Amino acid sequence: MKLAAITLAISTALAAPALAGGTITFGYSAKNQDEANLMKLGMIGYELAKDHHKNGRITSNGANAAAAILNPNGNAGIVDQYGNGHNGSMVLNGNGTKCMLVQGGNGANNHVNAGPGETCVVVGIGLD
Repeated sequence: MKLAAITLAISTALAAPALAGGTITFGYSAKNQDEANLMKLGMIGYELAKDHHKNGRITSNGANAAAAILNPNGNAGIVDQYGNGHNGSMVLNGNGTKCMLVQGGNGANNHVNAGPGETCVVVGIGLD
């Protein structure tokens, strides 16, 4: 029993610094029109549940967060931030581009640059 407690204490002490700071990011871009249509449908459902805005929306639930969307006509971007100290931006180029950036935890740092007609979802988890 003591060996298990010591092993747990050592592994916990060694694992903690590996999670200090930084951002873990997961992203996906549609590979074909069927995937893009499915992702857009999911984003439309998400937007309807949240509060739909035609060209884009930024929501920050926390403190000391920054977000921006550069969005020419014909595109739609969603940036949602949950937690503190996030930094996120989205540049949507061309027409028909729809992307979503969601950041959680604390101190996530993600920047999306999407090309014409691209559909993408990026999720960042801040570890600060």
